[in-house]
Amino acid sequence: MSYIPILPIDSGRYGTDEVKRIFSEEARLKYMLMVESAVAKAEGILKIIPEDAAIEISSKCNTNYVSYSMWKEIEKVTRHETASLVEAIVSVVSDKAKPWVHYGLTSNDVLDTAQSLQLKDYFEIIEEKLKDMIKILGSLAEKYASLPSVGRTHGQHASIISFGHKFAVWANDLLDHINRLNEIKSRVLVCKTLGVVGTGSILGKKALDVMKLVGVELNLHPVKAATQVVSRESYAEFVWWCALVSSTLDKIATEFRNLSRTEISEFEEEFSKDQIGSSAVPSKRNPITCEKVSSLSKLMRSMPFVALENVALWHERDLTNSANERFIIPISAIILDEMVESIRRILSKMVIREDNIKANIELTRGLVYSEFVLDALIRKGFSRSEAHKILRELSNKSRIEGKEFKEILLTDNIVSKFLSKEEVDQIFKPENHLEGSKEIVKRTLERIAKEIG
Repeated sequence: MSYIPILPIDSGRYGTDEVKRIFSEEARLKYMLMVESAVAKAEGILKIIPEDAAIEISSKCNTNYVSYSMWKEIEKVTRHETASLVEAIVSVVSDKAKPWVHYGLTSNDVLDTAQSLQLKDYFEIIEEKLKDMIKILGSLAEKYASLPSVGRTHGQHASIISFGHKFAVWANDLLDHINRLNEIKSRVLVCKTLGVVGTGSILGKKALDVMKLVGVELNLHPVKAATQVVSRESYAEFVWWCALVSSTLDKIATEFRNLSRTEISEFEEEFSKDQIGSSAVPSKRNPITCEKVSSLSKLMRSMPFVALENVALWHERDLTNSANERFIIPISAIILDEMVESIRRILSKMVIREDNIKANIELTRGLVYSEFVLDALIRKGFSRSEAHKILRELSNKSRIEGKEFKEILLTDNIVSKFLSKEEVDQIFKPENHLEGSKEIVKRTLERIAKEIG
């Protein structure tokens, strides 16, 4: 019977091949063999095992000698993936080397260290993709820095904001995520070669020296202390990081979804010539990629709950973490990769409707400028509460009478005495209120150049 994909990751719907390859079973074998090789080499250097045996074991711990099919055939009998790997290696080395395969190790020395190698390769890929996205966001922030738009709070028009300001905020958020990633690497990318309960008992006084050499060989950080397993706090931190980044991507997608509403229409996803938006409504153009990002983020935010459950294991370890980690770690990585690719694609091919952005500023008949009128009255000597009360009343009058707020101000007996028509005209020019946003964009571009080049 042929294999039938069940999960959308397996069917090719989500995730890139370069990331999915890292978490494949074939790659898992490669990483586990790298660990066995590095340990044998270190033990040979330190004369814990015979040097010729170490050289032979190290040279044969690769898929040219230990194939995926060989490993899995043995596992059918042993029902233990690491023991099966050890048997496979033993079967390809000389009799003199056989006793020294996997010497001083326990299963999770290999499994946890191999997982660190997977995550190390993943971090390199996802970090570069995030950096590329940040650069795109920086370019968009610069492009739209001088484009006034409506800033909305509680879904209501609040004040004027540079449209580029949005992209600057997101770029800074993602720069912070890269900094978080670099900060957790020393805790997540660790190697452990300390045996059954984490004491290095078989290797004795040289146990920590072995782990140090393995760390150098594999470019990993020797774990500071462990039981039979690496403390699961580090994996919880990785999964949490994935969830946090995904939430920022959801924030971007949610903003775009709102801006694509028919009544706002400031943004539109790329829509190809033969793409279908709705099976029932031929005219529909739905923000489906943004909605996919938001949907996947909901799944991602559930992953840390499971990862945190894995922190408390019995004594020096049990297996209650093992099965679910085969899901939450690769799936978190692959889903985040899919979300990053999706947002990068949206940013590169989206449509920004500048005419609608400018037109939407006028929807409230000028009420969006009330913040600036308040400031002008305060500068003329009004107390904040006094000016606020006057403008609340005049704002309500504008709404009730359906008149322009500017007209209401110029005909009001109190306001017109303190603010001239020229002063009011300047207040009602949206481009006059972008200096703060422009400076934020400028500083964002400087930060991008400094931190990621």
